[in-house]
Amino acid sequence: MAARQLRPGTSGRCQNCGESALHYSKLRISSDATSKLRSLRQRTGLTPNLLCRMAIMLSLEEGPIGTATPPDEDGSEFNAYTLTGEFGALFGALLRWVEEGPSSDIPLEDEALLARLRGHLHRGVGTLSVRAKSASDVLHLVPIANGEI
Repeated sequence: MAARQLRPGTSGRCQNCGESALHYSKLRISSDATSKLRSLRQRTGLTPNLLCRMAIMLSLEEGPIGTATPPDEDGSEFNAYTLTGEFGALFGALLRWVEEGPSSDIPLEDEALLARLRGHLHRGVGTLSVRAKSASDVLHLVPIANGEI
């Protein structure tokens, strides 16, 4: 299987498969998510970017956001790399897979995909704020590899 590679200076379409990657430099989240992240940080000791990664994964697990109204953009702003770290392509691919389905004929444009990423982040932070009352609660959200912690 050929590795997916993006051509520099192009629209971001993969040479091998034609799929486009998610491109953004900054993402502003809702004021409600920002407030909940502040509270989660105090309860768990985890930084907002790590909490956001967990929130995105929790929301993706719940299924697509679809065309629901995106949350406001009155909260904190994250640089793309700060938000997803070295896993940006993985988050983008999972987001695209959840939102478009495994056999989408028409890929979502970056702007629509970013709106859905904000939606997943907003929904996931809400879920995380209910489930994580302490740092030990966060451990229960992490899948156990090989049956051991």
